[in-house]
Order: sequence, then structure tokens, then C-alpha cells
Amino acid sequence: MQKQPVIIKSSKNGINLVLDEALPFDTLLEEIRHKFVESEKFFKNAKIAISFEGRALSEDEQYAVIDAIQQNTTISIVCIMDHDDLMDEVLQRRMGTYVEMHSPQTGQFYKGTLRSGQQFESETSLIVLGDVNPGAKVIAKGNIVVLGALKGTAYAGADGDSSCFVAALEMNPVQIKIGDYIGRSADRKEPVRGFRKKVKEEAGEPQIATVYEQQILIEPISSGLLKNM
Repeated sequence: MQKQPVIIKSSKNGINLVLDEALPFDTLLEEIRHKFVESEKFFKNAKIAISFEGRALSEDEQYAVIDAIQQNTTISIVCIMDHDDLMDEVLQRRMGTYVEMHSPQTGQFYKGTLRSGQQFESETSLIVLGDVNPGAKVIAKGNIVVLGALKGTAYAGADGDSSCFVAALEMNPVQIKIGDYIGRSADRKEPVRGFRKKVKEEAGEPQIATVYEQQILIEPISSGLLKNM
């Protein structure tokens, strides 16, 4: 029985593509496109994370795969993950820090939109009930949650705590810093440093940034978690 060049595995965290390691990449890309067109009804309008298995892909090849899927289907790829166990580990850490931050003694609220030139600092964790516009900055010694659009700069773990996180209902920052780790938006012209493959951001798609393996990792976050705050 001939091995399938592309296998789609679904999981609670998204989809995992098992790819043939010997097939020429152009041929493999066509197989991927064909596979997802066939599966369009199943994944219609889905917003999912994706991971790869069986073959090492360069960054350009990964983005070529994402383009092939998104240009030929209604699927939106919100991020690339290495493995499902990575997602599970980040989720577990995120939930632990969220419970700690949820205590009234450890969190501070800011109500309103921060505009260019404005800066707000917190000695604890910070919850912004509004937007952080380009040119604005929020700094907290704990975690940062923006219940709006993060389009400026966020600095969590300002005392050097890299276990903190930054979360936003709409994640499109100029810069994120967590502890001593810095990431810049992939949409800006300067080279990306620190972000772990943020592929596409959808307006209103909640996402969270954490530090993993000395990089800032951005992944989708369920809106239910933020709405319960």
C-alpha cells in the first residue's frame, strides 16, 4: 500500500500535517492544496493552529504551505505550533498564571483607551478595559490583559519575570516584552526577533503571548477565558 504524501490529523488544538519527507516540495505543495480543497466542507471558515510532522520545512516553505491553504479554502491559519504537547504545556502554564492574576489583590484595572504618547505602569498585573493604540505603552510587573486591541507596546514581567504573559482580544502589537525577551510585530518592516512564527492575525481573535524556549510565542486563546474575568 502506497503511503499518502499528506495526512491531516485533527486535534483539540488545531491540525497536524504529516508530510512525506522524500517528495519534491513543489509536488508536495500541490498535494497539500488538493487535500485541503477536498476537505473544505469539514474545515469551512475554521480558524485553526497548524503544526508539521515527518518533514523539516524551512520558514519560506511553511509560509508557502499556509498560503496554499488560505488561498484555496476558507480556512484561516492563526499560528504555527511545533507540536501539540507544546500547546498543552503553554495552556497549562497560562491557566496557572491566570488564576493567580485573577485575585483582586494582584491585579489593577485601567479603563479607557491609551493613545499615542501615553504610558501606564502597574506594580502588579494589569487589565486594560480598552485599546492600546500605536505609540502607547503599558508596563506591568505582572501579567497584562488588554480587553480590546493591543497595537502599541506591552511590557509584562517588568522585574524580569519571564513567566508572565500578555493577552489581548486583538493582538497586533508594535512590540511585546516579557521579562528580558522582546518580540516585534511580523507586520513591521524590521526583521522579526523573538516572536515564534505568528502567521496571521484576525481582528477580534483573542491571542496570548508567553515565553517558551527563549522566544515569545503567540497563540490563540479562547474568548471564554477573557469574558469570565
